[in-house]
Amino acid sequence: MNFELNEDQVAFADMARAFAQNELEPHAAEWDQTSFFPVDVIRKAGELGFCSLYAPESVGGLGLSRLDASIIFEQLSMGCTSTTAYLTIHNMVTWMLADFGMPEAVEQWGAKLATGELLGSYCLTEPNSGSDAASLKTTAKRDGDHYVLTGSKMFISGAGSTDFLVVMARTGGEGASGVSAFAVDAKSDGISYGRKEEKMGWNSQPTRMITFEDVRVPANHLLGNEGDGFKIAMKGLDGGRINIATCSIGTAQQAINKAREYMLERKQFGKRLAEFQALQFRLADMVTELVAARQLVRMAATKLDAGHADAPTYCAMAKRFATDVGFKVCDEALQLYGGNGYIKEYPMERYVRDTRVHRILEGTNEIMRLIISRRVLADGATEL
Repeated sequence: MNFELNEDQVAFADMARAFAQNELEPHAAEWDQTSFFPVDVIRKAGELGFCSLYAPESVGGLGLSRLDASIIFEQLSMGCTSTTAYLTIHNMVTWMLADFGMPEAVEQWGAKLATGELLGSYCLTEPNSGSDAASLKTTAKRDGDHYVLTGSKMFISGAGSTDFLVVMARTGGEGASGVSAFAVDAKSDGISYGRKEEKMGWNSQPTRMITFEDVRVPANHLLGNEGDGFKIAMKGLDGGRINIATCSIGTAQQAINKAREYMLERKQFGKRLAEFQALQFRLADMVTELVAARQLVRMAATKLDAGHADAPTYCAMAKRFATDVGFKVCDEALQLYGGNGYIKEYPMERYVRDTRVHRILEGTNEIMRLIISRRVLADGATEL
C-alpha cells in the first residue's frame, strides 16, 4: 500500500494548482459577489482536459482514474470551490453520455462536452423527490421514434447557461426500476427555466428549476436501456460523492494555508497568534482531521476504480466524513481570523458558505449514514 503520489499524479496536481492560482483564485471573490458564471474560464479548463478527466479517450477525454481526478479537483477547488464543483458535475454528465449513450448521441455531443465547448447539467432532483430520488414524477412516454418528457427538476447547477442535460424520468412503474436516463438538448422546444436562485454559496454557478412540457427527445438519446436510469444515477453519484468530498478537502486545505499565514503575521498581547498554545493545538487538530479525510476519500476512489463490491459504502463514508470535516475546518479557520474572518475582504466567510452545501447535495449526510448502516447491519455482513 503506497500513499505517495506517482510522477504522473504529481504532474497533474502541479498543472491543476497553476491553473487554480492563475485563473480561479484571483477572480473567485468577484464571481461570488456578482454571481458570475465564468464560462470562458471553464472552457480554458477544458483545453487542459479538466472537463473530461475520467471520460474515455474515445470522446476526447483523458480516461483517468477517479483517484487521479480527485487529486486534480482538490487543487482546483483551492482556487474556487464553486466553479470546481460545477466542473465535477460537467465531468459526471460527460462520462454518463460516453459510457451509456447510443452512438448517435455520443457523436452529437461527446467531443464538444469533453473540450468544454458545450456545457452540461444533471437533472435528478425534483420539488417532491429530494433524498427519495426513486419517487421522481417526471415522465418520458414513448411516441414513435421519440420520448415525450413532462415534469420539472429543481436545484439544477448551470441550468439556463448549459447546452446539454442528463435527465432522469419515469418510463415504467413506481420505484427505482421504472426510471430511465436521457440525453437532452437544453435548448429543446418545451424546456423553460425558472429564476436564478439566490443562494448562501456556490454563487459562481447558476441554479434554476427546469420545466419540461411535452419535450420530444429522440429514442436514440436514451442512456442505457429503459429502466437503467436509477442504476446509472447511483453509479454517477458514487463518483459525485468522491468529487464533492474532494472539493471540501481542497477548500479546507486552502483555509488552513490562509489561517497559518495569518497566525504567523497577526500579533495580539505582544505575541504572534502562532505563539499561543491554544491556537497551535486548534490548528493541529484541523490538519490532522483534514489529512484523515483526504486519505479516506482517496481510499474510496481507489475502491471505485477497482470495482470493489463495497465501493458505494466507502464513497458514502468518504462523503459523510470529508464534507463534515471540510466545513468544520473552514469554520475553525474563520474563528482563527477573529472578526476579520467574518468580512468579505478575506476569503474565510466564502469558504464557509461554499462548503456548507456539500453536506446536503450528492445525497445528504444523513442518507450517507443510512447507506453505511444498511451495509453494516445486513445479514451476513463482513467487516469493511
